[in-house]
Amino acid sequence: MPPEFPMLTLLSMFYYICLRRRSRSGTRGEALTSRRAVESGQRAVLPVSVEVEQYAKEVLDFSSHYGSENSMSYTMWNLAGVPNVYPSSGDFTQTAVFRAYGTWWEQCASAPPPFRRTPKGFHSQDYIELGFEEPVYPTAVEVLETYYPGAIVQILACSHNPFSQNPPTDVRWEVLWSGEPTKVLTPQARQFSPNIKHINFPTNLLRLEVNSSLLDYYTELDAVILRGVKERPMLALYKMPVIDISDLSDSEEELSDVGGPFRQGGDGKLQRTGNGYFDKLPYELIQLIVSHLTLPDLSRLAQSCKLLHQHCCDPLQYTQLSLQPYWCRLSDASLGHLQSRCTLLQRLNLSWTGNRGALTLTGFSSFMKACGLSLVCLKLSCCHFLNEACLEVISQTCPGLQELNLSSCDRLHPQAFAHISKLTRLRRLVLYRTKIEQTAILSILTFCTELRHLNLGSCVRIEDYDVVASMLAARCRSLCSLDLWRCRNLTDRGLAELVSGCRMLEELDLGWCPTLQSSTGCFQHLARNLPRLRKLFLTANRTVCDPDIEELAASCPSLQHLDILGTRLVSAASLKKLLQSCPRLLLLDVSFCSQIDMRVVQELSGLFPNVAIKKSFTQ
Repeated sequence: MPPEFPMLTLLSMFYYICLRRRSRSGTRGEALTSRRAVESGQRAVLPVSVEVEQYAKEVLDFSSHYGSENSMSYTMWNLAGVPNVYPSSGDFTQTAVFRAYGTWWEQCASAPPPFRRTPKGFHSQDYIELGFEEPVYPTAVEVLETYYPGAIVQILACSHNPFSQNPPTDVRWEVLWSGEPTKVLTPQARQFSPNIKHINFPTNLLRLEVNSSLLDYYTELDAVILRGVKERPMLALYKMPVIDISDLSDSEEELSDVGGPFRQGGDGKLQRTGNGYFDKLPYELIQLIVSHLTLPDLSRLAQSCKLLHQHCCDPLQYTQLSLQPYWCRLSDASLGHLQSRCTLLQRLNLSWTGNRGALTLTGFSSFMKACGLSLVCLKLSCCHFLNEACLEVISQTCPGLQELNLSSCDRLHPQAFAHISKLTRLRRLVLYRTKIEQTAILSILTFCTELRHLNLGSCVRIEDYDVVASMLAARCRSLCSLDLWRCRNLTDRGLAELVSGCRMLEELDLGWCPTLQSSTGCFQHLARNLPRLRKLFLTANRTVCDPDIEELAASCPSLQHLDILGTRLVSAASLKKLLQSCPRLLLLDVSFCSQIDMRVVQELSGLFPNVAIKKSFTQ
């Protein structure tokens, strides 16, 4: 056997020793109790109690939704209360719908590269948190899915009562159920009720996490039912301690030089001589081996011996750091432990973290001051601990920042966004569902002229999008993607300026922009000025017509994604011409297009099998 094989075996042995050491942190009495329980076949027994059934009282938080901030159609707020649609199936405005589905979003130019070291078991892309009236010990959770089910990948319960007047302390989250993304064979409605784990605290706060990547269309949820009892169940089985990213002790007395060869001393006893074969391995090779570990595994391995502690704490292992998968366990202390290891940090994902007091301004500021100098990418989606002081710290400590994601940070005060204008090297900025106002966005566009990707979807506080479009055309002429989803006041004048000045645009989302009218010629002008266009959303614009589609066919041969949901003026003939002229087309949404029925969709799908032609239905 070549010598490198025993070396890798030794590394596995070190890891095993580390886990064994940590697992002994339970007391002997607890272990004996656990053993007796298992040997006797003991199980958790619920006391006889009346089961409570309740629907969600309130939607507390969510990461995205298809709907508008100023209406109820397709919004997450529809999940509160009793069902509106179930048991009917189909596309209904009274349901809760997330913003994305499928994998094609990740194939767009606007999609950032994924983070390394993301755990294989972390599938979540979106979430919603629901509050219920009565805290109970859950016995069942039922989700009424009314269209394209299968997106739910995790259900969690929280120990904190969201309706309590007291500030949250010692907030705990427990996973009730988790699974992988699935693709259900039929889009029909179903009641999803997985077997859940019993927990030892009452809850009236549930969190659903979803992954829609395998679905052929938007998943729609109608209601959530929480069943449970008010009396505490008897949880008899002993739980082994869990090691997480907060368990980062660097105590020298816990570190030993394990794994080296032995020699016989004068007293006849075996003595360690060092790190054995690992001393012969190149430093870079061990670095490569440990680079495949997730963050918790890296933290565990660091506690096995001094040699591996050195490798696992090397700042080169922390140039990219995604803490989003550990959102429910991250705290100021966690960031403090990681701080010394992240001096070379370039990409940081803190999305979903820090809520309900888990992170504070002090902890966040300390970490950013120590680790922000080399940072080029910072993701802070749904981070409700953020305030103006946090954004000021970012602007002061991250001079080279190129990407900033504040998606759904809807509790940030409007004046906080002014600090972003100091980040003059920004190339990607996501402000979806924030309260940014016109003064702040104009200041950002004035100074951040290197912007390539900008998302202003559902930014309802911007008063005049024509002025924003004019500024983009003047200052950001290298813009590649622009999301103006549900902007309410962009007119043909602003659109004409935009496409004349930003001719490098490859993606443009004008979905649900009601003030754009095809009769002005704005869509044909758009097509003629954007020959590089790959994605165009004209969702719910009733005025899109055949001349617009024909101009796209003639001028935009690289088109890959087109959404014209809801138009009544597009015929099958113009769509056929588009499909013939755009060989790279992958997605075409013609839902609720009155001239395009299922017979036409089936005919076009037969002629162009590589194109996913979407046509939703209602029953």
